[in-house]
Amino acid sequence: MSPFLTAWFSRINWTRPAAVDIETLKGLHLHHNCAIPFENLDVLLPREIQLDDRSLEDKLLHGRRGGYCFEQNGLLERGLREVGFNVRSVLGRVVLANPPQMPPRTHRLVRVELDGERWIADVGFGGQTLTAPLRLVADLEQETPHGVYRLLNEGNDWTLQFQHHDRWQSMYVFDLARQYFSDHVMGNFWSAHWPQSHFRHHLLACLHLPDGGKLTLTNFNFTHWQDGHAVEKQHLPDVESLYQLLQDRFGLGVDDPRNGFTLADLASVMSAFDTHPEAGK
Repeated sequence: MSPFLTAWFSRINWTRPAAVDIETLKGLHLHHNCAIPFENLDVLLPREIQLDDRSLEDKLLHGRRGGYCFEQNGLLERGLREVGFNVRSVLGRVVLANPPQMPPRTHRLVRVELDGERWIADVGFGGQTLTAPLRLVADLEQETPHGVYRLLNEGNDWTLQFQHHDRWQSMYVFDLARQYFSDHVMGNFWSAHWPQSHFRHHLLACLHLPDGGKLTLTNFNFTHWQDGHAVEKQHLPDVESLYQLLQDRFGLGVDDPRNGFTLADLASVMSAFDTHPEAGK
């Protein structure tokens, strides 16, 4: 086994043999979700987010940080490929907020081909990210450990939707066209630097839990969700509490010389956000 796979398996707490089969694909997907949090702190610090293999390995594995879609799914793609899966990344257009015009390709996900079937895998969409791969089949409701999803198809375009109470909400639109490293670099740069990008205006974090729950953070507002209901809510009173929560509840590493961050670093980021309880309403 390669040093990379050893490090990835250790980071995601994977201790079983890894075969090229659907059980392994589902297991690796869920373990990744439940170990490496979605977070955008580097956008706010600001630090340039690098997508080469070494940088992703150093940050997400050895530095025990999280990341957003270009990092998370870049790491997943490499891990699955080294196990032996037939994978490649594709790019989607996020429509979750019902934009008036079709937005650019700023979401990275992974296409998997296995035993003659096509699947999509995605560990990088924050609170609504998939926690299991989906068959690339239109109009089929598919249950994951954290919700029900379906795919719509029109021509070359696929739309991923999740079931929200009694309605379906679209997340992103994608096609299966081949993408190159330069496409990921461009989408990543846009996501991190476009003035209106939500990653530039909020601290965001999410970690899925093996029991079907999840933890979410928006600025100073922390929520533990279970079965679609908030079972714990906190408005954190200060940066010190936030710094500790990121370590204790999300498992973020803070001590790595290159990828860690100090309390002072976090304070400089959060000075733009109001800590008053009214901000959490």
